[in-house]
Amino acid sequence: MTKETKLIPVMAALILGIFVASLDNTIVATSMGSIIGELGGMDKYVWVTSAYLVAEMAGMPIFGKLSDMYGRKKFYVFGILVFLIGSILCGTAQTMVQLCIFRAIQGIGGSALMPIAFTIIWDVVPMEKRGKMSGMFGAIFGLSSIAGPLLGSFITDTFHWRWIFYINIPIGLIALALIVVFYNESKVHTRQVIDWAGAILLVSFSVALMFALELGGDTYEWGSWQIIGLFILALVSFIAFLFVEKVVKDPILPYSLFKERLYTNSVLSGMFYGGVFMVSTIYIPLYIQGVTGGTATNSGLLLLPMMVACSVTAATGGSLANKFSYKSIMIVSGIILGIGTVLLGTLEASTPRWVVTIYMVIVGLGVGPSFSILGMAVLQKALPQQRGIASSTSNFLRSLGMTLGITIFGVIQKNRFMDGLPEAIKEHGTGEDSSAILSPELRAQIPADILEKITDTLTSSITTTFLWTLIPLGLAFVFILMMSKEKLTDSQMQMEDQV
Repeated sequence: MTKETKLIPVMAALILGIFVASLDNTIVATSMGSIIGELGGMDKYVWVTSAYLVAEMAGMPIFGKLSDMYGRKKFYVFGILVFLIGSILCGTAQTMVQLCIFRAIQGIGGSALMPIAFTIIWDVVPMEKRGKMSGMFGAIFGLSSIAGPLLGSFITDTFHWRWIFYINIPIGLIALALIVVFYNESKVHTRQVIDWAGAILLVSFSVALMFALELGGDTYEWGSWQIIGLFILALVSFIAFLFVEKVVKDPILPYSLFKERLYTNSVLSGMFYGGVFMVSTIYIPLYIQGVTGGTATNSGLLLLPMMVACSVTAATGGSLANKFSYKSIMIVSGIILGIGTVLLGTLEASTPRWVVTIYMVIVGLGVGPSFSILGMAVLQKALPQQRGIASSTSNFLRSLGMTLGITIFGVIQKNRFMDGLPEAIKEHGTGEDSSAILSPELRAQIPADILEKITDTLTSSITTTFLWTLIPLGLAFVFILMMSKEKLTDSQMQMEDQV
């Protein structure tokens, strides 16, 4: 088998790994009703998703650094094995506490899969093909992230909620077999001292921040000592982490990476893009289901145009990186995403579905290039021994942006919705229980005049939230404008000739 032929199964293994890891970020969202109905534990609802996200986010920079030190293959295999073990355990969980613990195990595996997969591309794929491959991988990531809730509801309705975890087993085993047999690392990795202090502080920061954002305003009030304490712990851990990384010999996060304009501005714009992306994927279905009366499955299906558009421009953007600079492509991306976001801010309760679909396609076209182009840009000037940590830091900050976006804009939407409801409607009880307008059965019981006022208020709260996302999008655009003008073929060839 030739070297090029061997690349095919390796790429297949990486695609499968990215697919299941990103899918499990969101796949449980539409299955939680069935899970709680069987296992109970409504008070632990948020932990099922949070446990996975916390473990995944905290582990990304650590596994990225370890892969730089000791090799990609062993940690990619480790990630698949841990992810599979976590998936099997999740499928056999008998209590919500067990499910949350097993989801954390899944997240640890996912934290190794995501960044290392993108890094291996740059290790094994010839430079002239990296744009096309990175575009395809970015499309898979965006597609699976959006498809998670839809696939979760389909599997739960057709089979059983436990199969949303069991489905990972055959996919993971195929990926494991392909990577073990066909991926042979040729690089020699230098043994370094592990930055344990930095690792502990980074995990402490990630866990404290994620729990504060997930539990604040729900389980505990934002001003409670629990939430304030978590924010303080996150801040102290982050400051200590920055200090440790400055003085240790082999830091998890080398400051030298941030001396490059292209890298710094790419990861920061990616963080803000992540927040905008999540708001679109959450509140468009809420609009469809809550305002127009669609079902959960239909609202998920209506994300398909955005998924397709996102996948098309992710792949196209990667292919164009050989001809145009990352900066130029991202400027076009930001403008299109800005137009789509403004259009979403004009939605009304009476807006036709086909108009909503057009707006969604525009948003998808705008956000798609970020999944491929920004991932390529952060690796453009990274030395081979730094690619793991460069990629994982980018994924870490994007995940952080998604989490912040869900939390901050969730608060904005909720407050705007509750403040806009007349007191008479609040007294009716429907305003406090938002699930009433999301359930066709309960919706049918609401008087027509009250339902109209609720849907108008919900529409206003959602469109206001879309317009608020212009702030992080504007910040992302500022960082895009500050990117240097390299394209894929510029400096990377010179760098690899020197290595």
